[in-house]
Amino acid sequence: MKLHYVGKNIDITDSLREVADKKYGRLSKYFQNDLDGKVTFSAEKDRRIAEVTIRLPGTILRSEQSSDDLYTSIDRTVDALESQIRKYKTKLQKRHSHDQSIRFDNIETYETETVEKADEDKRIVKTKRFDLKPMMPEEAAMQMELLGHNFFVYRDGESDEVHVIYKRNDGNYGLIEAE
Repeated sequence: MKLHYVGKNIDITDSLREVADKKYGRLSKYFQNDLDGKVTFSAEKDRRIAEVTIRLPGTILRSEQSSDDLYTSIDRTVDALESQIRKYKTKLQKRHSHDQSIRFDNIETYETETVEKADEDKRIVKTKRFDLKPMMPEEAAMQMELLGHNFFVYRDGESDEVHVIYKRNDGNYGLIEAE
């Protein structure tokens, strides 16, 4: 696995890179192909944050963990990613055992920081752009869970319309369809 390291308000030392390579290297046993990943380390007041994004063919695994020690944050991201991988693998096996097709296309996300002012107190501080690949609602729900988000925007595989799936407070999912 090829990891690209980025530091925000923190210097990435050789020892930090070696420890991170060793810890994140444990994840490579789950993948057949050589994958790219992005690791962002940042420091905010007394928090040390490790954020990892790994692009799989058809999906994205992501974890962001914080603690007062960066090495603890690294360990937590590894644990969270291993959990996501097991969950992803189990869901894929369930789909294939019932002869249901599952289609994943690579979702490329491009992030840009913006400083647009919405009003006096609130402003847009981040914009994300990504390709909307056709998928079924179940696949979108799985992708949302893997990313750890509360909602997910996708293009419906049957109608080719843009939909939003979201997690409700009761633990179920809601679907927003545009008219």
